[in-house]
Amino acid sequence: MTSSYTDLGVELMVTGENAGTWGTKTNTNLNLIEQISGGYAIQTLNTAGTGANQTDLVKADGALNATVASRVIIMGAVSAQAITGNKILTMPVLTENFYLIKNSTSGAYTVQLKAYSGSGATVTWGTTEKAWKIIYVDGVATNTGVYEVPFGTSSYTGPSDWIVKTGTYTALDNDRILANTNGGSFTITLPASPATGAQVNFIDQGYDFNTNALTIGRNSKNIANAAADLVINTQGAAFGLVYSGDATTGWTYTEK
Repeated sequence: MTSSYTDLGVELMVTGENAGTWGTKTNTNLNLIEQISGGYAIQTLNTAGTGANQTDLVKADGALNATVASRVIIMGAVSAQAITGNKILTMPVLTENFYLIKNSTSGAYTVQLKAYSGSGATVTWGTTEKAWKIIYVDGVATNTGVYEVPFGTSSYTGPSDWIVKTGTYTALDNDRILANTNGGSFTITLPASPATGAQVNFIDQGYDFNTNALTIGRNSKNIANAAADLVINTQGAAFGLVYSGDATTGWTYTEK
């Protein structure tokens, strides 16, 4: 029985095979695994001759430097390859992997990424889209699909630094406010259109809320089930409010 190979070219050896060469082959496999997990390849796209519009990536069994066995792929060239028509780059059928791929071509033409055969999903860079994409190739046997994984976005930006306020202010999502009422009472108004999970935190910086109260303006949203502004007159108060997303509850306490 002889070696077999994975879809990215790693050699799977059997007992009793490759006497005297196991070390070399194992080192090649380890280097190949390293290349698959973090390797970098530049893939020039065909521009002339038969199949000028299509470039086919192929695996190299038991060998290094195949583009398809690299995590990061630059299509074109580091400084941009000029193309004069729409191009196609194909992945071998059955390949399953994540890739980070950049369209580094010049010219107002598309570049499509798809499986070599079948009718699976494809990904296309637009005529002016010279950009990185995270790509997942699913390796489905009949119709291998190629999918773009969007770069993640989130409305949560993390907590801001603590800010000192001594007068009227309209808070922003994630504000952390040291409110100092030593000079007199004032109002801090909550955000007007909070997303569910929006937070604002408050601390009595001057330990003076009992003398000069802080008012939290509700800005048309309920606070703790009440359609009324919140007046804080407890010395040393420290608390947070989070928007519940529920119209009746409105803002509610994260802590008191």
